[in-house]
Amino acid sequence: MKKRIRKINKFKDSPIETQNKVLNYLISKGKETIFGNEHNFNQISDYDSFKKEIPIRTYEEIAHYVDRVRNGEENILWPGKIKWFAKSSGTTNNKSKYIPISKESLNDGHFKGGKDMLSLYGNNFPNSSIYNGKGLMLGGSITETQSGKAKEGDLSAILLDEFPFWVNYHRIPDIETALMSEWEEKLERIAQQAVNENITNLTGVPSWMLILLKEIIKISGKKSISEVWPNLELYMHGGVNFEPYRSQFEELIPSKKMSYLEAYNASEGLMGLQDKSPSEGMLLMLDYGIFYEFIPMEKFSIGIMEPTKLNDVEINKKYTIVISTNGGLWRYLIGDIIEFTTLHPFRIKISGRTKNCINTFGEELMVHNTDTAILNACNQHNCSIRDYTVAPIYISENSGGHQWYIEFEKTPKNTDKFMQDLDENLQNLNSDYQAKRTKNLILKLPELVEIKNNEFYKWLSENNRLGGQFKVPRLSENRDIADYLLELQ
Repeated sequence: MKKRIRKINKFKDSPIETQNKVLNYLISKGKETIFGNEHNFNQISDYDSFKKEIPIRTYEEIAHYVDRVRNGEENILWPGKIKWFAKSSGTTNNKSKYIPISKESLNDGHFKGGKDMLSLYGNNFPNSSIYNGKGLMLGGSITETQSGKAKEGDLSAILLDEFPFWVNYHRIPDIETALMSEWEEKLERIAQQAVNENITNLTGVPSWMLILLKEIIKISGKKSISEVWPNLELYMHGGVNFEPYRSQFEELIPSKKMSYLEAYNASEGLMGLQDKSPSEGMLLMLDYGIFYEFIPMEKFSIGIMEPTKLNDVEINKKYTIVISTNGGLWRYLIGDIIEFTTLHPFRIKISGRTKNCINTFGEELMVHNTDTAILNACNQHNCSIRDYTVAPIYISENSGGHQWYIEFEKTPKNTDKFMQDLDENLQNLNSDYQAKRTKNLILKLPELVEIKNNEFYKWLSENNRLGGQFKVPRLSENRDIADYLLELQ
């Protein structure tokens, strides 16, 4: 791990050279693929020709390639056969999207990133005793594809299933339990396996981890997790904003030696790791087989797809990321908005999504999901709406829901049944939302707040947004608009 720190320092010192090497590597591998043949990879020699031959694309625009890969075809987007597909939140046309995971992206990205996170932690805390105990890892589930020739599921489950054998000696729970799909039974079994172990580190999504930790306290009879696992010192997290959960973790784990480290580990690739404590942002990982481009949001928002290379980015400016990866994604719009917090080295923070969404509890609910769901519910109930907005609400310490503020043009006869059908539509449209709604563990049934006194108009007026081009934001990850609307009622 000390050797790896030297390599990390090397790409920090020569970031542009590192990225140029990654681009050349990707181009050479792409020449062996159907995609490369269709996009004249033999004529690509530098970044300018790379941009010329390959357009920037969304998932919808590469889905036909992914479908061929899922059907077992080889050498489509990346050389060889793809054995794993990370399933994540849906697109406009599908309930879920399937991101190809090659053996290179698995080993040179996700696995390498996991080891790097421990390397960086050990570098910052040289007296750590993390290896004297075990790590508790929470993951999802996986299934075989229809062809039976590959596996698909949550990225976390793919990683757990494919970990090198030696990792299992240091990990809880056992692999059978780790990959269970029934969450209630899974959490109970994990708690039983972990309660008497010497756990020194945790990995998993905050919302699920909180439920597990409370179950651990319950069956142990202790007052806190620090009493159950006195040597616990690290929680590695990512995927959702951790700040709403921090106070709950600090209450459950009242230990001064506890550290919290963030990773930017998307299905498409591991891109950032927190390398400083306290955080200065996440170090952009430049040698994982991912080539980065950045479109300034002021251009992206008006449809100008002109990216900036790493050497030309500016601090505290919003960009949407375009990635080309060793998993066969070529100039792919991942949908995340980032800002650079430092330039020497390059560190980033995630500041939003290009598409309106709520991801407070890991549900990744997007505006095209809510638009479609409310339209379907209106058709089912012979009603219509004028406007709506959705905000998160914290119902208890470890669960929450969504509040829907709806101004009806024609009100449904039974608003409770309307909300139940709206919820069912959302679950059918978005697999991440569906998972979080399972047995009301994370998300409760959405609540309705009817808008009856022109509150939306008043909000637009107060915020100088009256006019045809302005509308109330559909989805918010904070309660600023929601609380304003409630005050008006």
